Amino acid sequence: MKDIKRPIIALTMGDAAGIGPEIIVKALATHDIYINCKPLVIGDIKILERAEKILKSGAKFNRVETPTEGQYIFGTIDCLDMDMVPIDLPFGKVSHISGNAGFCYIEKAIRLAELGLVNAVCTAPINKEALQKGGHKYPGHTEIFADLTNTKDFAMMFTSDQLNVILVTIHCGLLDSIRLINPENVYKTIIFAHEAMLLKNNGVKPRIAVCGINPHAGENGLFGYGEEEEKIIPGIKKAQAEDVDVVGPLPADTAFYLAKRKDFDIVVAMNHDQGLAPLKILGIEKSVNITVGLPFIRTSVDHGTAFNIAGKGIADAENMQEAIFQAWIMINKQ
Repeated sequence: MKDIKRPIIALTMGDAAGIGPEIIVKALATHDIYINCKPLVIGDIKILERAEKILKSGAKFNRVETPTEGQYIFGTIDCLDMDMVPIDLPFGKVSHISGNAGFCYIEKAIRLAELGLVNAVCTAPINKEALQKGGHKYPGHTEIFADLTNTKDFAMMFTSDQLNVILVTIHCGLLDSIRLINPENVYKTIIFAHEAMLLKNNGVKPRIAVCGINPHAGENGLFGYGEEEEKIIPGIKKAQAEDVDVVGPLPADTAFYLAKRKDFDIVVAMNHDQGLAPLKILGIEKSVNITVGLPFIRTSVDHGTAFNIAGKGIADAENMQEAIFQAWIMINKQ
């Protein structure tokens, strides 16, 4: 890219029946975003215009066919219009139409990133039920990005001003999560955490805490069936042998307390809720989802489609703004 000082960040619109269009329009009413980057929405321009009428932001819209056609000036929202959703799509209802469209927005953004036409992708929320009804059998955004880029090793990381978390297992049931945890994916997740935090901390070696699976990390076999010894400890030892500053397995409640106290830079959690519950309690509005392992930068909001408030103009765009900002930071640290 020629103008890396103002990189192009593709914003996928998410599910058109949810709050994605509203939070994008709200976020792009922030002048600082245009000072730092060139936001390009991948979605349906008529749905963005519908959101603007609700919000009364005063934004104008510029329809483009390629990223190079964008104006990228404050007050005008550039949109690569895919024209896939009817203007009368109901708010807050699961639809195969919006589910399929949400997938296609993502696919288009991925192809643009692979071609180097955008510097990063930032995603608004999709509805997983709508995604499935639209014919796309993925459990979530992360798996779509991994599959469409043929990425075999990847992880879901969350960053905020108070806590950084990375997950060993992602979108699966608790029993499946325990089955899927093994020394190699624990090791790979630790390495992802180490590399990501090296970048975030400007080369300073990060301190990493790894959670156990069972209460009290098994308490030396008192709880569970030896999962910590079998599944986690060998992965930690392998990373330690490569001079990674990692300790564990620690009881999850202890690990997150110590990380909040800044004893650790990042926590490796074993499953989705173990990692995300403390993170969201500490402030979901500042928490950003990052997919590590992809061939390009991808960030996302850390919340869902909020069908219950879609179309009311009351959705908070702070998390969307933070996701865009984090993408910009990562571009400039590469």
